[in-house]
Amino acid sequence: MMSSLSEVRTPVPAEPALPRRRDRPRARATPRVRVGRPSARPDRTPRALLPEAPAIFPWLERRFSEGEATAWIGSEPVLGRLLEFLYAGSARAGGQVSLIEGANRIHPYRVAETGRLVGTDPAEVLRRVRLARAFTAYQLVALVDGWAREVRRHRPTLLVAHGLSNLFESEEVPPEERSVLLAHVAGTLRDLAEESGLPMLLTLADAPATFPGLTDRGPRLFDVVRCRPRSGALALESYREVAYLTLVPRASGQRGLEEFGGIAPQEVILGWDAPPPRTGRPWRNG
Repeated sequence: MMSSLSEVRTPVPAEPALPRRRDRPRARATPRVRVGRPSARPDRTPRALLPEAPAIFPWLERRFSEGEATAWIGSEPVLGRLLEFLYAGSARAGGQVSLIEGANRIHPYRVAETGRLVGTDPAEVLRRVRLARAFTAYQLVALVDGWAREVRRHRPTLLVAHGLSNLFESEEVPPEERSVLLAHVAGTLRDLAEESGLPMLLTLADAPATFPGLTDRGPRLFDVVRCRPRSGALALESYREVAYLTLVPRASGQRGLEEFGGIAPQEVILGWDAPPPRTGRPWRNG
């Protein structure tokens, strides 16, 4: 069950039994595209996913595609801050995020304040993020299994799965169960992305290969964005277009590019002026 960030209580589902052998997803006859191999089909990014300004939003929007997943890879502090911008931008564009939180790192007050910084009512940002938060690996499996019903009921514009593998590192999950459960989660995410036709965001601390089952059962991957701190700034590298974007902190009172392109707490600098060509290069996990 999901609730908006503006609500105080977050329902927690009961722990389900482990998937039985006959309940586990069966392999399909059709070949699968491994995670990390961007598709060649044309972009079908929803128009209202993110606003046109500041420049970080259209850059991020080009990283998404309907019915496919995008992976953000980086450390938790970096991913958490970038997600706050994503939630605020989605609300400003009139969208709604459906979020499964596996890392328990979301901060509603910071999300609301980020909304204020980009010109959105803070309360509206919180209302437009529907949150389901798990505290054990077994609760997370139950939430993912029920995500399709939530999506059909509320029809969000963006699906976000944050830190899904984190809870499986707990000692309460035996190693042999970890692989089976994560493979089940990966297959369920694939089915949800394909059936809903919505863009999906997966956040990872490392390469997709560290998530058992994601490379062979998970959703088709549209793009990979690596997020790296660099000299007091944040560098984003998109695999699909080999495009770079740097977020530079602004000193208090300092004037920057944001005064010409909308409200933003940070300056956005593109790596080059012209859009880079697509490379079509093969992807290697890790």
